[in-house]
Amino acid sequence: MGSRRGPSENLIGLTKVDYNGNPTTLCQGCGHNSIASQIIQVAFELSMRPHDVIKLSGIGCSSKSPAYFLGRSFGFNALHGRMPSVGTGALIANHRLRGIGVSGDGDTASIGLGQFKHLMRRNVRMVYIVENNGVYGLTKGQFSATADEGQELKYAGVNELPPIDICMEAIIAGCGFVARSFSGDAKQVRELLKAALSHRGTALLDIISPCVAFNNHDSSTKSYGYGKEHEEQLHDIGWVPPAEEINIDDYEPGEMQIVELHDGSHIQLRKLERDYDPTDKMGALHRLQWAEQKREFITGLVYYDPERPSLAEASQMTETPLAQLPDEKIRPSREALAGLMAGLH
Repeated sequence: MGSRRGPSENLIGLTKVDYNGNPTTLCQGCGHNSIASQIIQVAFELSMRPHDVIKLSGIGCSSKSPAYFLGRSFGFNALHGRMPSVGTGALIANHRLRGIGVSGDGDTASIGLGQFKHLMRRNVRMVYIVENNGVYGLTKGQFSATADEGQELKYAGVNELPPIDICMEAIIAGCGFVARSFSGDAKQVRELLKAALSHRGTALLDIISPCVAFNNHDSSTKSYGYGKEHEEQLHDIGWVPPAEEINIDDYEPGEMQIVELHDGSHIQLRKLERDYDPTDKMGALHRLQWAEQKREFITGLVYYDPERPSLAEASQMTETPLAQLPDEKIRPSREALAGLMAGLH
């Protein structure tokens, strides 16, 4: 007879401890640690196989955090701002892997903005997490590109430049799953992660994650105090397994809408009085712009479009990943090369 699963094991026989990484070296109270904890919890609940996951990051406090979760998974710590290109290459070589990229607001919106935009438009199957605090914590307190206009820091002075909205940039670039959350809202982060991992292409999670050393005074929209005081959820988020499929065709303000994901799983959306629709691209951009002008902190699924094919689908990749094909399948023969060269004369 086969062994029976223990009460602390998931469907593949792993415990939550099996998804841990190394002990954190980040500051006590850092929001990045909370996000890592939620990734561990979600991976356990979804019975993810660690060897099916590749963790990717760039440089910065945020980019250290993949060391603190899924210690049995593949990992690559890239150069500053270059994680999207490394991730694209890895997930083209093996499109069956689940990609989890962790970046910061500097790594993404400053030096890596060009790389970020191209990852979004290519629709690589990756959950792209931005741990956003509006400041370079690792290099001691400079403004990042997401810092609030007029923000003042002790050593950096006053920021005179308007902030880059990462969610807005992602929508414009063609990303089909765009969400914003707050590291102090564990339930929402957890449910958004579950939904993001079910998306067929790139899923962006811009998570406000306050830095406990810099930029954590209440006038900053990236601070813990501001987030707790001003957070306004667009809807109540929940993730429902495919076996419990629910469909609602029409609904009134205050009721719930179900958005179906490509694999049959769902996200539950609770309508507020503004009748927010995450499938309306122009409406999402308008809502983000309005929030910026009013200095609102909105959270939830900002935009969702499941129709775009992923990069692997658009490139008509073989079912067998390129990395697992034998040489004779991916390299032209000597005769084929000779014929090609002869045709160039």
